[in-house]
Amino acid sequence: MPHIVELTLGENPAPRLDKALASVVPAEVTLSRSRITKLISSGAVTLDGEPVTKLKYKAPAGSVFRIVMPPVQDYENAQPEDIPLDIVFEDDHLIIVNKPAGMVVHPAPGSENGTLVNALLYYFDGNLSGVGGEKRPGIVHRIDKDTSGLLIVAKSDSAHAGLAKQFADHSISRRYLAVSKGTPQKSDPRLAGLRGVNFEDGGVIRIATNIARHKTDRKRMAVVQDAGRHAITRASVLEDFGHSALLECWLETGRTHQIRVHFSHIGHGLIGDPIYGLRKAMPGSAFDADDMIIVKGFSRQALHAKSIGFIHPITKDFMSFDSDIPADLIELIEVLRKK
Repeated sequence: MPHIVELTLGENPAPRLDKALASVVPAEVTLSRSRITKLISSGAVTLDGEPVTKLKYKAPAGSVFRIVMPPVQDYENAQPEDIPLDIVFEDDHLIIVNKPAGMVVHPAPGSENGTLVNALLYYFDGNLSGVGGEKRPGIVHRIDKDTSGLLIVAKSDSAHAGLAKQFADHSISRRYLAVSKGTPQKSDPRLAGLRGVNFEDGGVIRIATNIARHKTDRKRMAVVQDAGRHAITRASVLEDFGHSALLECWLETGRTHQIRVHFSHIGHGLIGDPIYGLRKAMPGSAFDADDMIIVKGFSRQALHAKSIGFIHPITKDFMSFDSDIPADLIELIEVLRKK
Protein backbone atom coordinates (compact mmCIF):
# COMPACT_ATOMS: atom_id res chain seq x y z
CA MET A 1 0.00 0.00 0.00
CA PRO A 2 1.18 3.56 -0.65
CA HIS A 3 2.12 5.69 2.32
CA ILE A 4 0.56 9.16 2.65
CA VAL A 5 2.38 12.09 4.24
CA GLU A 6 0.65 15.41 4.95
CA LEU A 7 2.76 18.57 5.04
CA THR A 8 1.49 22.00 6.11
CA LEU A 9 3.32 25.02 4.74
CA GLY A 10 4.67 27.45 7.29
CA GLU A 11 4.78 31.22 7.16
CA ASN A 12 6.38 32.81 4.08
CA PRO A 13 6.86 29.56 2.14
CA ALA A 14 9.52 29.43 -0.57
CA PRO A 15 8.31 30.14 -4.14
CA ARG A 16 9.47 26.73 -5.34
CA LEU A 17 7.10 24.02 -4.12
CA ASP A 18 9.77 21.36 -3.60
CA LYS A 19 11.77 23.74 -1.40
CA ALA A 20 8.68 24.89 0.50
CA LEU A 21 7.63 21.30 1.25
CA ALA A 22 11.16 20.14 2.10
CA SER A 23 11.42 22.89 4.73
CA VAL A 24 8.48 21.48 6.70
CA VAL A 25 9.27 17.76 6.50
CA PRO A 26 9.72 16.46 10.07
CA ALA A 27 13.32 15.46 10.73
CA GLU A 28 12.12 11.97 11.61
CA VAL A 29 10.58 11.41 8.15
CA THR A 30 13.11 10.35 5.53
CA LEU A 31 11.90 12.48 2.62
CA SER A 32 14.53 14.54 0.79
CA ARG A 33 13.97 17.56 -1.40
CA SER A 34 15.15 15.63 -4.48
CA ARG A 35 12.59 12.91 -3.81
CA ILE A 36 9.86 15.52 -3.31
CA THR A 37 10.79 16.98 -6.71
CA LYS A 38 10.31 13.58 -8.35
CA LEU A 39 7.02 13.02 -6.55
CA ILE A 40 5.72 16.42 -7.68
CA SER A 41 6.62 15.60 -11.29
CA SER A 42 4.87 12.23 -11.06
CA GLY A 43 1.61 13.76 -9.79
CA ALA A 44 1.93 12.25 -6.32
CA VAL A 45 1.57 15.65 -4.59
CA THR A 46 -1.94 17.03 -4.25
CA LEU A 47 -3.66 20.09 -2.80
CA ASP A 48 -7.39 19.86 -2.09
CA GLY A 49 -7.47 16.60 -4.03
CA GLU A 50 -5.89 18.04 -7.19
CA PRO A 51 -2.37 17.09 -8.35
CA VAL A 52 0.21 19.88 -8.32
CA THR A 53 2.95 19.17 -10.85
CA LYS A 54 4.66 22.56 -11.26
CA LEU A 55 7.70 23.27 -9.13
CA LYS A 56 7.04 27.02 -9.30
CA TYR A 57 3.55 26.59 -7.87
CA LYS A 58 3.03 29.25 -5.17
CA ALA A 59 0.74 28.16 -2.36
CA PRO A 60 -0.30 30.30 0.62
CA ALA A 61 0.93 29.68 4.14
CA GLY A 62 -1.02 26.98 5.93
CA SER A 63 -1.78 25.00 2.76
CA VAL A 64 -1.94 21.25 3.48
CA PHE A 65 -0.37 19.06 0.81
CA ARG A 66 -0.77 15.30 0.62
CA ILE A 67 2.10 13.25 -0.75
CA VAL A 68 1.45 9.69 -1.86
CA MET A 69 4.68 7.73 -1.67
CA PRO A 70 4.40 4.36 -3.45
CA PRO A 71 6.18 1.36 -1.95
CA VAL A 72 9.65 0.88 -3.34
CA GLN A 73 9.91 -2.24 -5.50
CA ASP A 74 13.65 -2.76 -5.24
CA TYR A 75 16.74 -1.41 -3.58
CA GLU A 76 19.06 -1.30 -6.59
CA ASN A 77 21.22 1.44 -5.09
CA ALA A 78 21.77 -0.36 -1.79
CA GLN A 79 23.18 -3.87 -1.88
CA PRO A 80 22.83 -6.52 0.85
CA GLU A 81 26.00 -7.08 2.85
CA ASP A 82 26.72 -9.70 5.49
CA ILE A 83 27.48 -7.33 8.37
CA PRO A 84 26.81 -8.41 11.98
CA LEU A 85 23.91 -6.63 13.69
CA ASP A 86 23.39 -6.13 17.43
CA ILE A 87 19.62 -6.66 17.57
CA VAL A 88 18.08 -5.77 20.92
CA PHE A 89 14.50 -6.70 19.99
CA GLU A 90 12.62 -8.08 17.01
CA ASP A 91 9.03 -9.00 16.18
CA ASP A 92 6.95 -9.20 12.98
CA HIS A 93 6.72 -5.41 12.65
CA LEU A 94 9.97 -3.80 13.82
CA ILE A 95 13.40 -4.34 15.26
CA ILE A 96 15.58 -2.36 17.65
CA VAL A 97 19.25 -2.19 16.64
CA ASN A 98 22.17 -1.09 18.79
CA LYS A 99 24.30 0.73 16.17
CA PRO A 100 28.05 0.90 16.76
CA ALA A 101 29.96 4.13 16.35
CA GLY A 102 31.48 4.40 12.89
CA MET A 103 28.55 2.86 11.02
CA VAL A 104 26.61 5.09 8.63
CA VAL A 105 22.84 4.54 8.78
CA HIS A 106 22.04 4.66 5.06
CA PRO A 107 24.03 4.86 1.81
CA ALA A 108 25.12 8.29 0.64
CA PRO A 109 27.85 9.64 -1.64
CA GLY A 110 31.16 8.49 -0.17
CA SER A 111 29.42 5.88 2.05
CA GLU A 112 27.72 3.53 -0.40
CA ASN A 113 28.73 0.35 1.42
CA GLY A 114 29.03 -0.94 4.96
CA THR A 115 25.95 0.92 6.16
CA LEU A 116 23.18 -0.19 8.48
CA VAL A 117 20.85 -0.42 5.48
CA ASN A 118 23.26 -2.78 3.68
CA ALA A 119 23.31 -4.98 6.78
CA LEU A 120 19.51 -4.88 7.15
CA LEU A 121 18.91 -5.82 3.52
CA TYR A 122 21.06 -8.91 3.98
CA TYR A 123 19.49 -9.86 7.30
CA PHE A 124 15.91 -9.49 6.04
CA ASP A 125 16.53 -10.51 2.42
CA GLY A 126 15.07 -7.19 1.27
CA ASN A 127 11.83 -7.48 3.25
CA LEU A 128 11.72 -4.05 4.87
CA SER A 129 9.41 -1.07 4.76
CA GLY A 130 9.84 0.78 1.46
CA VAL A 131 8.57 4.10 2.78
CA GLY A 132 12.07 5.50 3.23
CA GLY A 133 13.04 5.07 -0.42
CA GLU A 134 15.48 2.75 -2.12
CA LYS A 135 18.45 3.96 -0.08
CA ARG A 136 16.63 4.02 3.26
CA PRO A 137 14.36 0.96 3.51
CA GLY A 138 12.98 0.54 7.01
CA ILE A 139 14.74 3.61 8.38
CA VAL A 140 12.33 5.64 10.52
CA HIS A 141 14.94 7.89 12.15
CA ARG A 142 18.71 8.05 12.27
CA ILE A 143 21.71 8.93 14.39
CA ASP A 144 25.06 10.24 13.22
CA LYS A 145 27.76 7.91 11.94
CA ASP A 146 29.94 8.37 15.01
CA THR A 147 27.11 8.33 17.54
CA SER A 148 26.42 4.90 18.99
CA GLY A 149 23.14 3.53 20.27
CA LEU A 150 19.56 2.52 19.66
CA LEU A 151 17.59 2.80 16.42
CA ILE A 152 14.11 1.60 15.50
CA VAL A 153 13.75 -0.09 12.10
CA ALA A 154 10.36 -0.76 10.49
CA LYS A 155 9.72 -4.09 8.78
CA SER A 156 6.38 -3.02 7.27
CA ASP A 157 4.91 0.15 5.81
CA SER A 158 2.16 0.20 8.45
CA ALA A 159 4.70 0.03 11.25
CA HIS A 160 6.77 2.71 9.54
CA ALA A 161 3.77 5.04 9.28
CA GLY A 162 2.83 4.55 12.94
CA LEU A 163 6.37 5.15 14.17
CA ALA A 164 6.89 8.16 11.90
CA LYS A 165 3.75 9.75 13.37
CA GLN A 166 5.12 9.36 16.90
CA PHE A 167 8.41 10.94 15.89
CA ALA A 168 6.52 13.77 14.19
CA ASP A 169 4.45 14.55 17.29
CA HIS A 170 7.50 14.16 19.58
CA SER A 171 5.89 11.45 21.72
CA ILE A 172 8.84 9.03 21.49
CA SER A 173 11.23 9.20 24.44
CA ARG A 174 14.92 9.26 23.54
CA ARG A 175 17.67 9.57 26.14
CA TYR A 176 21.33 10.11 25.33
CA LEU A 177 24.53 10.06 27.34
CA ALA A 178 27.03 12.76 26.41
CA VAL A 179 30.34 14.02 27.78
CA SER A 180 30.81 17.77 27.52
CA LYS A 181 33.88 19.96 27.86
CA GLY A 182 33.32 21.90 31.06
CA THR A 183 30.09 21.73 33.05
CA PRO A 184 27.00 23.79 32.20
CA GLN A 185 25.97 25.49 35.44
CA LYS A 186 23.15 27.79 36.45
CA SER A 187 25.68 30.06 38.15
CA ASP A 188 27.45 30.77 34.87
CA PRO A 189 26.50 34.39 33.98
CA ARG A 190 27.24 33.79 30.30
CA LEU A 191 24.58 31.08 30.13
CA ALA A 192 22.13 33.26 32.04
CA GLY A 193 22.36 35.87 29.31
CA LEU A 194 22.31 33.48 26.35
CA ARG A 195 19.12 33.63 24.30
CA GLY A 196 17.09 30.43 24.37
CA VAL A 197 18.87 28.96 27.41
CA ASN A 198 17.31 28.59 30.84
CA PHE A 199 17.42 26.28 33.84
CA GLU A 200 14.35 24.39 35.04
CA ASP A 201 13.58 22.64 38.32
CA GLY A 202 16.14 20.05 39.35
CA GLY A 203 18.98 21.80 37.57
CA VAL A 204 17.75 20.76 34.12
CA ILE A 205 19.16 22.96 31.38
CA ARG A 206 16.79 23.72 28.51
CA ILE A 207 18.16 24.90 25.18
CA ALA A 208 15.61 26.16 22.66
CA THR A 209 16.86 27.65 19.38
CA ASN A 210 16.35 27.44 15.66
CA ILE A 211 18.80 25.23 13.77
CA ALA A 212 19.62 25.47 10.07
CA ARG A 213 22.38 24.60 7.63
CA HIS A 214 25.52 26.66 8.10
CA LYS A 215 25.69 29.48 5.57
CA THR A 216 29.10 28.55 4.20
CA ASP A 217 29.66 24.92 5.26
CA ARG A 218 26.73 22.79 4.12
CA LYS A 219 27.95 19.78 6.11
CA ARG A 220 27.44 21.68 9.36
CA MET A 221 24.39 22.89 11.19
CA ALA A 222 24.21 26.16 13.12
CA VAL A 223 22.03 28.04 15.59
CA VAL A 224 20.15 30.82 13.77
CA GLN A 225 17.64 33.47 14.80
CA ASP A 226 14.95 33.94 12.18
CA ALA A 227 15.24 30.86 9.95
CA GLY A 228 15.67 27.12 10.22
CA ARG A 229 13.62 24.80 12.40
CA HIS A 230 12.85 25.00 16.09
CA ALA A 231 14.84 22.63 18.28
CA ILE A 232 14.61 21.90 22.01
CA THR A 233 17.15 19.91 24.04
CA ARG A 234 17.07 19.26 27.76
CA ALA A 235 19.92 17.87 29.84
CA SER A 236 20.96 17.22 33.39
CA VAL A 237 24.43 16.71 34.83
CA LEU A 238 24.92 13.13 36.04
CA GLU A 239 28.56 13.64 37.11
CA ASP A 240 30.58 16.85 37.32
CA PHE A 241 34.27 16.14 36.70
CA GLY A 242 35.20 19.83 36.91
CA HIS A 243 36.88 20.05 33.53
CA SER A 244 34.06 18.04 31.92
CA ALA A 245 30.71 16.48 32.73
CA LEU A 246 28.67 13.35 32.05
CA LEU A 247 25.24 14.45 30.87
CA GLU A 248 21.89 12.83 30.27
CA CYS A 249 20.16 14.53 27.34
CA TRP A 250 16.64 14.16 25.99
CA LEU A 251 15.09 15.59 22.87
CA GLU A 252 11.78 17.31 22.39
CA THR A 253 12.58 17.62 18.69
CA GLY A 254 14.93 15.69 16.45
CA ARG A 255 17.05 17.95 14.25
CA THR A 256 20.28 17.05 12.50
CA HIS A 257 23.22 17.16 14.95
CA GLN A 258 20.88 18.74 17.52
CA ILE A 259 22.65 17.82 20.77
CA ARG A 260 26.09 18.53 19.30
CA VAL A 261 25.03 21.93 17.94
CA HIS A 262 23.24 22.98 21.12
CA PHE A 263 26.14 22.18 23.45
CA SER A 264 28.58 23.90 21.14
CA HIS A 265 26.23 26.91 21.19
CA ILE A 266 26.43 27.16 24.99
CA GLY A 267 30.21 26.76 24.98
CA HIS A 268 30.30 23.13 26.14
CA GLY A 269 30.95 21.13 22.98
CA LEU A 270 31.25 17.36 23.30
CA ILE A 271 34.61 15.68 23.80
CA GLY A 272 35.86 14.17 20.54
CA ASP A 273 33.45 16.10 18.31
CA PRO A 274 35.54 17.01 15.24
CA ILE A 275 33.03 19.59 13.98
CA TYR A 276 31.38 21.28 16.96
CA GLY A 277 33.71 20.48 19.85
CA LEU A 278 36.84 22.39 18.94
CA ARG A 279 36.25 25.77 20.59
CA LYS A 280 37.06 24.62 24.13
CA ALA A 281 40.23 22.66 24.94
CA MET A 282 40.63 20.14 27.74
CA PRO A 283 43.25 21.23 30.32
CA GLY A 284 46.40 19.19 29.81
CA SER A 285 47.52 19.81 33.40
CA ALA A 286 44.56 17.81 34.71
CA PHE A 287 45.78 14.49 33.32
CA ASP A 288 48.90 12.38 33.32
CA ALA A 289 50.44 11.51 29.95
CA ASP A 290 48.67 8.16 29.46
CA ASP A 291 45.25 9.53 30.39
CA MET A 292 45.70 12.57 28.17
CA ILE A 293 46.32 10.26 25.23
CA ILE A 294 42.92 8.68 25.87
CA VAL A 295 41.15 12.03 26.25
CA LYS A 296 42.75 13.69 23.24
CA GLY A 297 42.59 10.49 21.23
CA PHE A 298 38.85 10.02 21.67
CA SER A 299 38.09 10.16 17.98
CA ARG A 300 34.32 10.56 17.89
CA GLN A 301 31.73 12.72 19.57
CA ALA A 302 31.13 11.38 23.07
CA LEU A 303 27.45 10.70 22.46
CA HIS A 304 25.43 7.51 22.91
CA ALA A 305 21.71 6.95 22.25
CA LYS A 306 21.15 4.95 25.43
CA SER A 307 17.40 4.42 25.68
CA ILE A 308 14.20 4.70 23.70
CA GLY A 309 10.52 4.38 24.59
CA PHE A 310 7.46 4.35 22.31
CA ILE A 311 4.02 2.90 21.65
CA HIS A 312 4.22 -0.17 19.44
CA PRO A 313 2.56 0.97 16.18
CA ILE A 314 0.59 -2.29 15.78
CA THR A 315 -0.01 -3.79 19.24
CA LYS A 316 -0.27 -0.35 20.95
CA ASP A 317 1.79 -1.62 23.90
CA PHE A 318 4.30 0.75 25.46
CA MET A 319 7.85 -0.49 24.87
CA SER A 320 11.16 0.75 26.23
CA PHE A 321 14.72 -0.39 25.64
CA ASP A 322 18.08 0.41 27.15
CA SER A 323 21.58 -0.23 25.79
CA ASP A 324 24.96 -0.76 27.43
CA ILE A 325 27.50 2.04 27.26
CA PRO A 326 30.14 1.14 24.63
CA ALA A 327 33.65 0.27 25.79
CA ASP A 328 35.36 3.38 24.38
CA LEU A 329 32.96 5.68 26.21
CA ILE A 330 33.35 3.70 29.46
CA GLU A 331 37.13 4.10 29.22
CA LEU A 332 36.81 7.85 28.66
CA ILE A 333 34.46 8.29 31.61
CA GLU A 334 36.75 6.31 33.90
CA VAL A 335 39.72 8.51 32.97
CA LEU A 336 37.71 11.69 33.59
CA ARG A 337 36.52 10.37 36.95
CA LYS A 338 40.10 10.11 38.20
CA LYS A 339 40.41 13.88 38.30
